[in-house]
Amino acid sequence: MSESRRLAHIERIAIRWGDMDAMGHVNNTVYFRYMEQARISWFDRLMPEDDAWQSTGIVIANASCNYKRAITYPGTVEVRLYVGAPGGASVPTSYELRVDDDPVPYADGAATVVFIDMKSQRSKRIPGEIRARLERAEAAA
Repeated sequence: MSESRRLAHIERIAIRWGDMDAMGHVNNTVYFRYMEQARISWFDRLMPEDDAWQSTGIVIANASCNYKRAITYPGTVEVRLYVGAPGGASVPTSYELRVDDDPVPYADGAATVVFIDMKSQRSKRIPGEIRARLERAEAAA
């Protein structure tokens, strides 16, 4: 993960019994859901309330996850969302998933977040005020 990344948000999510699969651990797809929930909460805090999901939204261009240890019920996943330097219409994000008070990540991941115009569903330049907040990594929880 990049040295220039800045912590932008922390999301705590209860592990649900239904998150586990027949192997007795949280299903691999749920890790992406945990990262998604952190990303949506971060975006909701980042954007002015009257703009988020009205004129401006986000999509992801790619996503990855590196599984290090199995997550199991019960517990709480702490998702740390980091941002890198914003581009014209996108910003790189990276994630660390920890469980309870364990300082060693159970997984890490990344996603390129693209800002879009909600009406046209096309990418749009990151608004200046939001770009400034991204560069300062504001909206940290």
